[in-house]
Amino acid sequence: MNIKMPDFDVKKFVKDAGSTLSRVVQLTEEKLGTSEKTEMDRHFEHLSERSDCARTWTEKIVRDTEAALIPNPANRVEDFIFEKIEKQKPKRLSNLEYLGLDMIEGGGEFGQDGAYGSALIKVGQAEQKLGSCERDFIGSAGMCFIQPLKKFLEGEMKTITKEKGILESKRLDLDACKNRVRKARSMLGQQTKDGISPEAVLDQAERDLRVAQSEFDRQAEITKLLLEGISTTQATHLRHLHALVESQVRYYGQCNKIMNDLQRELASLGGPQPYVPVAGYEDDEANGLAGRVNNIELGVNAGYKRARVLCSYDAKDGTELNLTANEVIFVCECNPPNSDYMNGKQGLLKGLVPKAFLELLDD
Repeated sequence: MNIKMPDFDVKKFVKDAGSTLSRVVQLTEEKLGTSEKTEMDRHFEHLSERSDCARTWTEKIVRDTEAALIPNPANRVEDFIFEKIEKQKPKRLSNLEYLGLDMIEGGGEFGQDGAYGSALIKVGQAEQKLGSCERDFIGSAGMCFIQPLKKFLEGEMKTITKEKGILESKRLDLDACKNRVRKARSMLGQQTKDGISPEAVLDQAERDLRVAQSEFDRQAEITKLLLEGISTTQATHLRHLHALVESQVRYYGQCNKIMNDLQRELASLGGPQPYVPVAGYEDDEANGLAGRVNNIELGVNAGYKRARVLCSYDAKDGTELNLTANEVIFVCECNPPNSDYMNGKQGLLKGLVPKAFLELLDD
């Protein structure tokens, strides 16, 4: 049985080993300060620093975006493994969809004819819709933003890193040749042990230097062209960033519509105290008027004051707020003024509160 051995170029192996050893010696001498180093021009150094900056921040942005879209690190690892093996991410229900399923099943157990059971079912259905929107958003954001940035890192940046490594090797070869030329010139007029004339040694060293200089210049030009292309990729990344924002706007718009529809459906069911949205809350935040209730920041109008609840109070209808003893809320006078009630803001709720149960804290 004849076994064909792979071709092995001994001369090439010896040459590569010699080059590697020469580079190691040159790098060591540079670290020790006993050898000179060829410096790149300032423009090239600037381009190199920009490429390093682009790689570092792109990696951070990709990593942070993935963490924002999929907070569970175990799920991110699972997605990574499946993408490498199956070429697609595993299909799983989101936390919102699990919540929606349990709410629907719980509502069925409590009885869909009852107020709580029917409300649970409606909220569960809304949570499932939110989960579906979230999945679509994650897929859209991954396709329009994360994947292009990853492609940049795995393509252009990897090529630039490789070419910069080759350039550094060429630079070490060039400096090693320069050192050999300096040593050969210092040996002129002296007798060598191997019988080779110093002039022949110098002539060979100068030929090696010319070859090394030519290869270094060629590699420097290739690397420079690649580095200059980084500026064009930022314009492309800007388009991807706009696509991400558009995807977020669409996602949050869908979520807002789902929750507004749910709120109207819950209000139609009736109950002891339906939730009342805080009117003008967004305007208050835009005006920069902020307060703190139960250690939670919220926007308040200029006319609001802090008040402590003296004792607990159960709302009589949906226009009033339930109050808990010693909690702090924001209140303002009714328009038109009411001798018995004030307008109160409690978290994200707004309603009437009786003056007799309040102690104003602000003058």
